[in-house]
Amino acid sequence: MTAAFELSRGGADVVVYEAGDVVGGLARSFNLWDQRVDLGPHRFFSTDARVNRLWLDVVGRDYKMVDRLTRIYYQKRFFHYPLKPLNALVNMGVVNAGRCLASYAKEKVRPSYPGASNTSFESWVVDRFGRRLFEMFFKSYSEKLWGISCQDLDADFAAQRIKKFSLGEAVRSALWPRKEQGHKTLVDRFAYPIGGTGAVYERMAELVQSRGGRLHLRTPVKRALREGFDIRGIELTDGRIEPFDHVISTMPLTLLVRGLGEIPADVQAAVDALKFRNTILVYLHVDGENLFPDQWLYVHSPDLLMGRVTNFRNWVPELYGDKRTTILALEYWCYENDALWTESEEILIDRATREMRSTGLLGDAPVLAGHVVRIPRCYPVYARGYGEHLQKVVAYLRKFNGLTPIGRYGAFKYNNQDHSILMGVLAAENLLENQTHDLWAVNTDYESYQEDALITETGLVEEPAHG
Repeated sequence: MTAAFELSRGGADVVVYEAGDVVGGLARSFNLWDQRVDLGPHRFFSTDARVNRLWLDVVGRDYKMVDRLTRIYYQKRFFHYPLKPLNALVNMGVVNAGRCLASYAKEKVRPSYPGASNTSFESWVVDRFGRRLFEMFFKSYSEKLWGISCQDLDADFAAQRIKKFSLGEAVRSALWPRKEQGHKTLVDRFAYPIGGTGAVYERMAELVQSRGGRLHLRTPVKRALREGFDIRGIELTDGRIEPFDHVISTMPLTLLVRGLGEIPADVQAAVDALKFRNTILVYLHVDGENLFPDQWLYVHSPDLLMGRVTNFRNWVPELYGDKRTTILALEYWCYENDALWTESEEILIDRATREMRSTGLLGDAPVLAGHVVRIPRCYPVYARGYGEHLQKVVAYLRKFNGLTPIGRYGAFKYNNQDHSILMGVLAAENLLENQTHDLWAVNTDYESYQEDALITETGLVEEPAHG
């Protein structure tokens, strides 16, 4: 949607095909029980001035700053995230905290995964946090999310999402906080549109149409059409053929490549090795207002199948208006061939209710209703060695003229909103200005594109460059 927005602003003739009944993809919003909800927690945060300027151009003043509170639920205790030493010490106990520090120190003296063996998510985290903290705060949640052992999850995922963060940095930043050294993913305030996170993309769609662009909802694309290595247009699932000079694709990368027809055997094997993880969101309508203060909770307890809980009562009041109830969204992750994926709504809602009750967070508040949303192929799985397969697919796609894959689905990258927005901006610049931005590098060497600035209550505030 961002690419269409920028292209239409630059005078291009734009047509958008959306498989769903609303724009926004994974960041869409919808009405439920006379309230507004998102697909789980979607906060917007970026230090890239161009991304923030575009976001503000679209949203205007229709946003509020939200003070983030996020905690980890583990063994019936709540740990602040990011780390707060006193809270962690009280929850762990002095003895356990000491063992965590000793485990971290051991890795600094005698690493469990030296040199070339440090290629998995487990080895990367153990090296930076110690084995004990890995098993408490990383192992269970990660294996719920990805459905594979942390030894089989690639270190790229940790390097991309956690970056240079470590136990040592966490302790230093908690005891001696310095704003300029804050870790990006731990930002404690973020801008949020008062109409839900999907309002950004809904407004983009309106602006695209006001400039003459066309938007087709409930119109899935079957494949991109090629002549040799030239893309000529698309085929819709109803059989219609639409010719275009250039196709920007956000469909899952695997589906895009398979739709190109006969492809080399090694590329086919690489595509077959790339997997996506599905999400099941179970929404509970709870008859209560002050259940818990977090926007979302990470559920690390291995005895619970849910992985994350969003409390939409704690974002902005405009989401719930005059309603005296709370909507929670519980996330479950699975593969398409897992039994969980095809369970009935009744079973899913019953499980979600029981699991929430077991945390004590509902108290005596009745659950009035439930609603289930199933999202296929929403997390690209960074299985060990995925990078080699992806590089082979990328090298093949680079041969095509008139094709730009972008987004979390399209580029097989675990993007945040700001990464995908940046991809859209750069894709438009490539077409409108004959730029040569390498979109495959976004969310890899992301900082190379940045001119620092932050959104605040009053708009955009320039920040000194990090260095």
